[in-house]
Amino acid sequence: MAIKQGIINRNEVIVCSKAGFLSFDYREDIDPYTYIDNTYIHTNLFTREEFVGGCHCLSPNFLKNQVEITRRNMGLDVIDIYFVHNPEIQLNIVSKNTVYNRIKAAFRAMEECCDAGKISAYGVATWSAFRVNQSGKQFVPLEDLVNYAREIAGENHHFKVVQAPFNGKLQEAANQPTQTVRGKRMPLLHAAHHLGLSVIASSSLDQGHLCKNLNPDIRNKCPEIGEQRTDAQCALQFVRTTPGVLSALVCMKSGIHVEENAALIRVPAGARS
Repeated sequence: MAIKQGIINRNEVIVCSKAGFLSFDYREDIDPYTYIDNTYIHTNLFTREEFVGGCHCLSPNFLKNQVEITRRNMGLDVIDIYFVHNPEIQLNIVSKNTVYNRIKAAFRAMEECCDAGKISAYGVATWSAFRVNQSGKQFVPLEDLVNYAREIAGENHHFKVVQAPFNGKLQEAANQPTQTVRGKRMPLLHAAHHLGLSVIASSSLDQGHLCKNLNPDIRNKCPEIGEQRTDAQCALQFVRTTPGVLSALVCMKSGIHVEENAALIRVPAGARS
């Protein structure tokens, strides 16, 4: 509505969405599994084998379907960034080779959506994939994902962004050398930089736990916000000023919280050491 009313321009807003998990349409007056059978399996959007753990799917046809639903629901011709959501959870159930092949097929579907002008870029939204050590069950090598994109679309591929949790408590993305790039171990933020990817931090407030009783060390790192700064503002500022972080995601349910957090827009977000 703001765009239509001329309050903002379309290019001033970055619209992201993601797909991977199945959500039941609450408007349907049938049980969830019948809904899934009728909506997805019987329409050949995915097979039962591709439906993992009763909740997740990386089928190319399913992902393309979700892109179309997002465009329809949001009333937009183009989604700026579309994320493949938490592919690592399939590693708990399916073999590594199978999951990696599914990720590669998902990337091919995303590249096709880019070529069709339905999305501008794509990425991977994760929780554990880039945080855990290489021996971890849900570990995913970022360098391999970039190589998949290059195999599919060459150097002009559209795999541009990764999403991972990062906040005052969960700092592995900056401090733990979980990734390897060209034979060198390094943290996610460093690896993404070397691979030409941007990183969007999720869980910036640790699901609300950092909105109060924030570590004083983090509060003291944010004097630029002012004396009346809140714990939530400091927690967000810590994330958005960490080198290598493009943006800090935050969930807000009230107008008061929107105003409090949006006040940071007036504060410089220059990277700190």
